Amino acid sequence: MSQLVRSEFRKIVTTNTWWLFLLAVFVLTAASFALNALQAHSYIHEPAPQLPPNMPAEQARQVLADYTARRNIAVQAANLYTSGQYFGLLFVLLLGILVVTNEFFHQTATATFLVTPQRTRVIAGKLTATVTSAVGLCVATMVLCVVAGVIFLSIEGAAFALTDPAVVRALLLNLLAYAIWAVVGVGFGTLIRNQLAAVIVALALYLVASQIAAGIIQLVAFLTHAEWVTKLAVVVPSIASQVMITGGDLPGNPPQWLGAVVLVAYGVVAGAAGTLLTRRRDVS
Repeated sequence: MSQLVRSEFRKIVTTNTWWLFLLAVFVLTAASFALNALQAHSYIHEPAPQLPPNMPAEQARQVLADYTARRNIAVQAANLYTSGQYFGLLFVLLLGILVVTNEFFHQTATATFLVTPQRTRVIAGKLTATVTSAVGLCVATMVLCVVAGVIFLSIEGAAFALTDPAVVRALLLNLLAYAIWAVVGVGFGTLIRNQLAAVIVALALYLVASQIAAGIIQLVAFLTHAEWVTKLAVVVPSIASQVMITGGDLPGNPPQWLGAVVLVAYGVVAGAAGTLLTRRRDVS
């Protein structure tokens, strides 16, 4: 098994795609951190928003409650320390897809399965290498964001909140999110073995379809005036990931544990489906 994992690591790090993705993730993480820092500065220093006098009392209460919750330093610190998650998860999703589809694109799948006839072991090796790479990327980006975040919060005169339970929980759940999206990527790659098709469909689902689904849920909530409907957005994988890294309870937001449960369910289904499909399908 260790040989399989080492082989998969070599396949990952010896491709130019890996390094290009890595550079893109760090650039996008830096941009995301800058935006989050501007937001944090606003919440830390600016007074509560001035509400229109004709705003309904219940709506005004909700707006002020949301603003007060977001001013919590744990919420802003967690947001800073996990900057770039949206782009990082997209990267590990594509990485998981490429780890599988590269075998068929370069026509090395036959040789791989001849050397290791137990296909479940092959998929396990790919999953282990991809998840480990995803977790390593998550740690690297979080370390950079934590260092930058501590410097920023120090300049702002705010607490670092690194030992705050909500912040620690957000960091750990961020690691879990990266690992699960790696599993989803591998499962997706086994479902659609054509590399170009798999990448295009994955990008469309992650960048477009998830936003459309969230928008439809928000529209239904607006039309029905049912606040609980907005919480259904947590079934969208990318939103579940964001819910997991919220450094505190925000009004109207689902709890962190629910985001984790939803994402774990996606990971289990993707991993199981990927293993079963690989065992039953012909290699060619």
